Amino acid sequence: MKNKYTAEKYPAIRKATVELLRASRRKNMIHSFIEVDISAARKALKTLKKESGQFISFTGYIIYCAGKAVEKDKHVHAYRDRRNHLIMFDDVDVSTTIERKVDGKNEVVAMIVRAANKKSIASISEEIRQEKNKHIDSAEVYRSIKLYLSVPAFIRRLVFRLLDRSPGQMKKRAGTVMVTSGNMVGRGAGWGLPIASHTLNITIGSIVDRLVNIEGSPEAREHLCLTISFDHDIVDGAPAARFTRQLKKIIESGILNDKVTRNNT
Repeated sequence: MKNKYTAEKYPAIRKATVELLRASRRKNMIHSFIEVDISAARKALKTLKKESGQFISFTGYIIYCAGKAVEKDKHVHAYRDRRNHLIMFDDVDVSTTIERKVDGKNEVVAMIVRAANKKSIASISEEIRQEKNKHIDSAEVYRSIKLYLSVPAFIRRLVFRLLDRSPGQMKKRAGTVMVTSGNMVGRGAGWGLPIASHTLNITIGSIVDRLVNIEGSPEAREHLCLTISFDHDIVDGAPAARFTRQLKKIIESGILNDKVTRNNT
């Protein structure tokens, strides 16, 4: 009896992903698994959305907080060049992943939020929304991937090695920081463990309810599971710990610097 099966063409875009993951395995990564109290942040984001009438993304908030935290210590998004210098860019360009239609199928494609450290939550969120809705051929990173896939495989394998020592090209093609989602579906604790591609990688996990002692009384608070990953060749343990504490503090503060302008459209 013959086995029944369905065959479909392997997506070309996945070839770029596989080669990126293969190159990323060469990095010496260290990981921190933390929980962050996001109760104040979620309340502030809900208020901002209601008062402004704008689209507000939770991922946009994490990107916003990451930009502010990196701005305080740019070593965590440094890259080493061929002359053995650490290059620390003023702009924090955050690469994140969104699901897009590619050849009629859902594929995860990266986008880059340029200078996230200089933008509001609302503007970052709007960029994400627009990127999801625009035609895939107009997406910046996808155009680079198509160009990348047009060259022979042996040349493609050299590209990621060159990016490792070409900070300017790394920033242009992939950003300086990665923020991605490991598990945002459902409730309960869950952390993602990435095959990290950047000096700093932030993986958004799931949300879990925790009882916290507030002034002597237990209170249910929402906590976000985060994985913070660093390239240990560039970032040592102590600076990584300080950055992690700083990022946690910014996220938990729920302080939003966006000026509320009501959307009348």
